[in-house]
Amino acid sequence: MTTAKIDTNEVLVDCQSVWKIFGKSAPAAMNAVVQQGLTKTQILQNYGCVVGVSDVSLQVRRGEIFCIMGLSGSGKSTLIRLLNKLITPSSGKVLVKGKDLSSLTSAQLREVRARHIGMVFQSVALLPNRTVLENTAFGLEVQGIGKAERYKVAEQALAKVGLSDWMSRYPSELSGGMQQRVGLARAITADPEVILMDEPFSALDPLIRRQLQDEFRQLTKELGKSAVFITHDLDEAIRIGDRIAIMKDGVIIQVGTAEEIVLNPADDYVAEFVAGISRLHLVRAHSVMTPVEPFRVANPGCDIARLPKATLDADINELIGLTMKSERDALAVLDNGTVVGIITPRDLLRGVQGIPNEFSASSAGTALEAST
Repeated sequence: MTTAKIDTNEVLVDCQSVWKIFGKSAPAAMNAVVQQGLTKTQILQNYGCVVGVSDVSLQVRRGEIFCIMGLSGSGKSTLIRLLNKLITPSSGKVLVKGKDLSSLTSAQLREVRARHIGMVFQSVALLPNRTVLENTAFGLEVQGIGKAERYKVAEQALAKVGLSDWMSRYPSELSGGMQQRVGLARAITADPEVILMDEPFSALDPLIRRQLQDEFRQLTKELGKSAVFITHDLDEAIRIGDRIAIMKDGVIIQVGTAEEIVLNPADDYVAEFVAGISRLHLVRAHSVMTPVEPFRVANPGCDIARLPKATLDADINELIGLTMKSERDALAVLDNGTVVGIITPRDLLRGVQGIPNEFSASSAGTALEAST
């Protein structure tokens, strides 16, 4: 298992203007899209074809957990199958480590899947007549790795997912959550650089689901892996993802961090999605703080140096806690020991509502000068 320092700017998966149209007349429908700009509805009416993925471009960087979130029929499961060419795009390119999957031979594609991309489905599909250890080592067996070596690697993977005591058991003896752990162990046994996860936890009970979400994120970061995680649950995407793509009707509507999407939804559809999401652990000080100088002018008797201190990354919940413990009416936000912003109770209320201030960390230069 790799533990080396990673380059988080390296792009492992590059999806370039990818389309997938299903139906007997898909090539003609694709031409009509390019030449006439027909809509999804027009393609269905005129050609009897379904647009599964529409002009999608995205990049997944090394060490990143990239969540693709959407309701049933949004195209998210189709998209993830395009990323390892389980299905072939109608147009566009999918590059894995700079290699265009459509240009690879069958043998080369198998090599990419075996070495670089692992996948975990909602249904783990464990082999019922094989033990947990044998199921975990199956991918290496297909690669021709010797029994002793593949079992050694599989044992290490099972230890990482907490199943060392279950290696000799059979799938029928495991709970649903344990079977998903075996699926994850099987994926990481091959030491892939990217793990594709297609709604792996959606059928589990809420408590087990949250536990596995946390374990998956921790394990992925510990191993330095990248992951593309498909879900229909925004809470799950927020809990797991470094970045989130929201899909609708085959189109990616918005890509960003959870904080960016909650504070600046791209349209009414996204705004409706995030309306019920708690901002307490999403919105951070850098998004709600206000400049130092206006506060100083409005409060000439306030000694800013004596205000409670918070960091740029402190979330709303932490900021509320600091405010509750203090007799002061504001917090000072520090960056490298310098006050770069002020947060008042009014700013906190705006953060709870998901309303960002125009002033942000990107405007901190002015604040830095004002505070000195």
